[in-house]
Amino acid sequence: MPVFEICDLADPRLADYNQATDVALKKARDTEHGLYIAESALVLERALRAGHRPRSVLTLANTLDEARALVGDDVPIFVGQGELLTELTGYVLHRGLIAAMHRPALPEPAALLADARRILILENVTDPTNVGAIFRSAGAIGADAILVTPRCSDPFYRRAIRVSMGTVLQVPWTRVGDWASTRQLLSEHGFHVAALALTPDAVSLRDFRGDQHARLALLLGAEGEGLTDEALAASDSVVQIPMKHGIDSLNVAAASAVAMWALSG
Repeated sequence: MPVFEICDLADPRLADYNQATDVALKKARDTEHGLYIAESALVLERALRAGHRPRSVLTLANTLDEARALVGDDVPIFVGQGELLTELTGYVLHRGLIAAMHRPALPEPAALLADARRILILENVTDPTNVGAIFRSAGAIGADAILVTPRCSDPFYRRAIRVSMGTVLQVPWTRVGDWASTRQLLSEHGFHVAALALTPDAVSLRDFRGDQHARLALLLGAEGEGLTDEALAASDSVVQIPMKHGIDSLNVAAASAVAMWALSG
């Protein structure tokens, strides 16, 4: 498929990039599950390795060869000058290229839990930057899967993917429903649920023996609000990270990395 030089920003083929929001992309026409934006050649490569399909690529002239090497001749590539692409998208393409990717169907939670041993559950983490940072730590430290609740920010949002360096596309994840059904599912698969929270009965992370549990789910909540009463009631243990200097909590992304590393044995 040929490369198209951008001459008219009103070209309907550029609609996926025309200052489209994450929500608009999720509802994109002529798609089964919507679209997301892969930003940079690294993220695009990871998306392709995960089996995700590109609808098109938008690139600067100096990264055109890189884009063609990644997607070949079967995907339309649109190329233009930096100022023009900034006007089109609403942001500077610092990494040279972006791609409109078809969102894959999310797997069933039971399918992710079947062979998992260490997982994360994100309850109502609404900041996509935190979601992306948590996925990056999960990919590096070794979580087998991530479950996100209905009010949690979408891991396929552009900021989350960018902050995660594409690990959102590598760490298996899906959405779950209410706590009653989620707790039942976790119990059926033999998971011990450890909630990270500041409660009077919380056990220090230093003393919590994660290695005693063949399957462990670490539960994290939103900053400020913390975990809901329903989440705490669905937990088997409550743990907290011991701290100094009168500080009682960390950013949720930092806390997730500390707790995952401590419980990774």
